[in-house]
Amino acid sequence: MDKLTSFTRNLPSVLKDPATSLLGSPQNQGPLLTVGKHCYAVLVENLDVFDPACLKLGISKLLGLGIVVTGSIVKLPQLLKLINAQSGAGLSLTSFVLETLAYTITLAYNARLRFPFSTYGETAFIAVQNVLILVLILHYSGNDMYAAGALGGLLAFAVPLFSPNVISYRLLQILQGLSIPLSLASKVPQIITNFQNGSTGQLSAFTVFNYLAGSAARVFTTMTEVNDPVILGGFVASVVLNAVLAGQMVVYWNKSPKTPDVPPAVKTSRPRTPKTPKTPKATKTPTTPTTPEGSTTAPKTPKSPGTPARRGRGRKKA
Repeated sequence: MDKLTSFTRNLPSVLKDPATSLLGSPQNQGPLLTVGKHCYAVLVENLDVFDPACLKLGISKLLGLGIVVTGSIVKLPQLLKLINAQSGAGLSLTSFVLETLAYTITLAYNARLRFPFSTYGETAFIAVQNVLILVLILHYSGNDMYAAGALGGLLAFAVPLFSPNVISYRLLQILQGLSIPLSLASKVPQIITNFQNGSTGQLSAFTVFNYLAGSAARVFTTMTEVNDPVILGGFVASVVLNAVLAGQMVVYWNKSPKTPDVPPAVKTSRPRTPKTPKTPKATKTPTTPTTPEGSTTAPKTPKSPGTPARRGRGRKKA
């Protein structure tokens, strides 16, 4: 153990500085950064994993980094599935719009309050991936003009949120409070769509189960690092709805969407059309009598009488 601690106590600054800043928090440069240095000394230099406060902080930081890394690729399987199928069947456009708006507000709120990036970083990656999915859903449905309009509208909505001169902190706080029901409402249309179709369509199982795990981990990291009950309540409710989606994924596994029930055709009795009267057969016109019946030979034509011999015609002389 002494050899190991002698190594960990002499780590180069390239490794020591990021670890120290990771265990601290830029939210408050004073005491929290001191706590970070203390926990770095406890967990890394002394390898003391039995300190409850530092252990809890270390686990929270590791979970947060894992969520951020996973969040950078969480929608990638959904994007690939969408591109391969070239169809957005089974995906709720409303869900992605609401979720993108909620994540954009949350991203601006956390960034402006300078919370640790490990506590919200995945929202930036997920928001970008959601925009790509939105554009692809509209593109594959033949609505390229709507896709361009949605992209421009989202940019116009997002940019002012990061500017204190345009959106005040008080207004941003109100928007953050509204983003929680907005984020929760984004799950409801997808849940309803799955129930109506009896299938999850092009919804990615990797995305759904990662959402469930990530939201559960976010409850822990928020309780440990961010003293904000509004954000905490949003993650708790998100766990519930993500669990419903995960349950639907299990129940509807490998099931095709329901085909709409077509009512049986009603037999209609068509009125009978009256029969047209038959036209009487035309009577045969009498033909000129020819060869009598039963005879196979045609009647002989009488010979014309020859030229009568000239009388008194003498014989030729020898």
